[in-house]
Amino acid sequence: MRRHGEAGPPDGLVEFVRVRSDGLLRSAWLLTGDAGRAEDLVQTVLADAWRRWPTIAAGGQPEAYLRRALFTTYVSRWQWRWRGQIPRPPTEDPGYGDMAVGSTDRDAVCRALARLTRRQRAIVVLRYVEELSVAGTAEILGCPASTVEAQEQKALRTVQADPHLELFAVWR
Repeated sequence: MRRHGEAGPPDGLVEFVRVRSDGLLRSAWLLTGDAGRAEDLVQTVLADAWRRWPTIAAGGQPEAYLRRALFTTYVSRWQWRWRGQIPRPPTEDPGYGDMAVGSTDRDAVCRALARLTRRQRAIVVLRYVEELSVAGTAEILGCPASTVEAQEQKALRTVQADPHLELFAVWR
């Protein structure tokens, strides 16, 4: 076991990243709409976790901890210089999959998600991609379930207003 101050990553972190980073990157891409920004977001979360990895791993649920950190970092602290711009999907295969593969509306999906606030976008990803309950989403975002429900409804109205998104008709 490594001691504080020794060079190299803490025990278990490299293996965790090797096995679970694809899922974190997919979620981050859906939040940011950009492969490079998704990688930056995941890297920010992992760099922050590096210092506390022994405590995080000892908690028994490192993935849950890092997913929460990913979403809360995105919603509350992540500063986007491009805020208000419409992100483009990755032009090259980022190597971790693409949740919109096979969709002829990938650009429309990105544009629709970009219209949402950060919190709304996080709620949509947590509820419809991560398939979390309202309570689970509220726990990750650190807000009341009623806030999740209200923001989810606003987000769905915004997304459903886009006539190019027949894909989201199931959300009604």
